[in-house]
Amino acid sequence: MARVAIVGGGPAGLMAAEVLAAVDGLEVAIFDAMPSFGRKFLMAGKGGMNITHSEPMSAFVGRYGARKPAIAPLLEAFGPQQLREWIGDLGIETFVGSSGRVFPSEMKAAPLLRAWLHRLRGAGVQFHVRHRWLGWGADGALRFATPAGEKLLTFDALVLALGGGSWARLGSDGAWVPLLAERGITVAPLMPTNCGFDVGWSAHFSERFAGQPVKPVIASVAGSSQRGEFNITAGGIEGGLVYALSAPLRDALASEGRAVLHLDLAPDRTLARLTADLAHPRGHDSLANHLRRRAGIDGVKAGLLREFLPISTLTATDRLAVAIKHLALPVSAARPIDEAISTAGGVAFEALDERLMLRDLPGVFCAGEMLDWEAPTGGYLLTACFATGRAAGLGAHAWLAEKS
Repeated sequence: MARVAIVGGGPAGLMAAEVLAAVDGLEVAIFDAMPSFGRKFLMAGKGGMNITHSEPMSAFVGRYGARKPAIAPLLEAFGPQQLREWIGDLGIETFVGSSGRVFPSEMKAAPLLRAWLHRLRGAGVQFHVRHRWLGWGADGALRFATPAGEKLLTFDALVLALGGGSWARLGSDGAWVPLLAERGITVAPLMPTNCGFDVGWSAHFSERFAGQPVKPVIASVAGSSQRGEFNITAGGIEGGLVYALSAPLRDALASEGRAVLHLDLAPDRTLARLTADLAHPRGHDSLANHLRRRAGIDGVKAGLLREFLPISTLTATDRLAVAIKHLALPVSAARPIDEAISTAGGVAFEALDERLMLRDLPGVFCAGEMLDWEAPTGGYLLTACFATGRAAGLGAHAWLAEKS
């Protein structure tokens, strides 16, 4: 009987296990360094498990940027609709929220994970926790650090689904990078994405506005624009709108040493209307009251204007209107990788064949966030993890069938 090892107990690894467990004559074992499986999956679902997105497939695959050509075929085989049907087979209904995002009916990850693990155990999958993969021994056996000491285990095929480098406390710590690099596998450096950024506020602004949302706004960087909201932190910015634009911000910082997020603080007014509104005589109104009454700008938005604009601009109608529509917010650095929701970088697709097998390590397959791709939040990360896990499982099965 052929034996397959899967290292990594997140969505990608569990999906590979499910595919392989359905094959007669295969023994499937899954290993994880943590005391339980799916820890990052559970954490991601704490605020409401956004499992995928309902937008048209043409727009969906565009969310993967430069890696669209590699990810699109995998999503065509197992995309948002197939994922929803698969969740339904676990006895869990899904619904589409007002934003187009798809959620399980209970809005939680735990019921889905429990039902999934129960089904995998029933299919004969063997689970091993507190087993940290250490690479390969001299004879090709897999090395694992366990509470009982190091173990050497032999398998006929290996699926690696070890995650990226964020949220190390939940298991995805990037410790696998040197293990593959020393085998000559091309691994792009792991970088934060869907992350916050440092700004360096004045003490007054930070003390007054940290924790407050900025909404609604349109944010733009490097030709990418999106409407939404973000939050002020003690030292910078974070939240959905910032996460959506984190890749171009990060790349600008890397290539130019600086990055600027341009904000339209009055997205529902044209520049002409805003200029006309602000041109009304102030009379005895303070600048703060004038901005509030005539432009709908107050609170944290007014604070942002005072933080970045000289008094000469604040008191000149035309220039103030332009600044409200095009406020330049400079960012100085991305937050540390361990604070990021996800990471970019990882195993290069060029190192893999169409089955997600490493060309230089036959019988070793890779899946999930450890591959070199990135996507915004909104269900895109999870959907691609499921899709790549399924593809790696099918690839391992096909490769073993060819060998037999």
